[in-house]
Amino acid sequence: MELIKTLRWSFLITLIGLAAALWYGGPTGLAITAILIVLEVSLSFDNAVVNAKVLVRMSEFWVKIFLTVGILIAVFGMRLLFPLVIVFVTADLSPVEAWRLALEKGDPHTPGTYGYILEEARPLIAAFGGMFLLMIFLDFIFDEDKEHHWIGPLERLFSKMAAFPAISPLVGLIVLFSFGYAFPEHRSDMLAAGIFGMILYLLVGGLGDFFDGGFDDEDESEEAEAARAKGQVVKATGKAAFSLFLYLELLDASFSFDGVIGAFAITSDPIIIAIGLGVGAFYVRSITIYLVHKGTLSEYVFLEHGAHWAIAALAFLLLISPGWHAPEVVIGLIGVGFIAVAVWSSIRYNKSHADEDHTLHV
Repeated sequence: MELIKTLRWSFLITLIGLAAALWYGGPTGLAITAILIVLEVSLSFDNAVVNAKVLVRMSEFWVKIFLTVGILIAVFGMRLLFPLVIVFVTADLSPVEAWRLALEKGDPHTPGTYGYILEEARPLIAAFGGMFLLMIFLDFIFDEDKEHHWIGPLERLFSKMAAFPAISPLVGLIVLFSFGYAFPEHRSDMLAAGIFGMILYLLVGGLGDFFDGGFDDEDESEEAEAARAKGQVVKATGKAAFSLFLYLELLDASFSFDGVIGAFAITSDPIIIAIGLGVGAFYVRSITIYLVHKGTLSEYVFLEHGAHWAIAALAFLLLISPGWHAPEVVIGLIGVGFIAVAVWSSIRYNKSHADEDHTLHV
């Protein structure tokens, strides 16, 4: 089975990760790591779908970079170093002091502990990640060129609204200021972090479009011309692919924020958290590759829609988390639920349009 073949490296990493967790934390560490792996996969399945949409545009070289350098950034950068940076920056500690505090394994509900400091930074993290994810959803939903509409009347209305200039950042700013004023005690932090998240999204997306414009030049490569003639996706290389790679890493970071903080509700040990969430990240990468190789996004026409509506739900839950934090199991089930309904809708659509060919040549 191709899925099992694609996941073989993830299975191997799982065995290594669980063995390391057992050696480091004993049976308790092993059990917690297994829980964190499941948590990460359930929270990030919609991430894999959106990753696949971007990855299908990248050359094989950059796909390999995403699977090697990208996974190192995802595991060690976001799951281990990112919480450490948040703690020593927000608590005005040195990196050495922050690491010492992390290894103390104090109760995350006790002021001054590693987990408590990270939780206190939730408004900043939530606003940044929430706005980055919201902009992804808004750019998707305000697209007047979409061929299919999953939630028909609503999505058609949004497509018509796309004619309004700069509709996505305008709606994004309205949403950000609304949430900022809903939590006056965190207003300045949320507004600053949220605007920074929007700036990064617009910057990376703009760079990608800028460099990708090279494909339209007179000196377009023969490979690109041939691909266009066959209706295939033109593979991005060089600076354009690098911009897409940065976009994917920022996307992964935004998805991982809630999982990283939520993991401290289960354990305050940064090593166990890094192992559990890191192994889960490998599964997300493997699922992404499977979706690309199988052409699943073209076969299930509403899968991308479901993933983006799941992203909208996650963005909302992040932005509201300074006042109310949804349990991680609820967040995971919402994402999986949207994906499941989208797959079911796609199957129904394909049956009713059996005489049409929905395969996208990639």
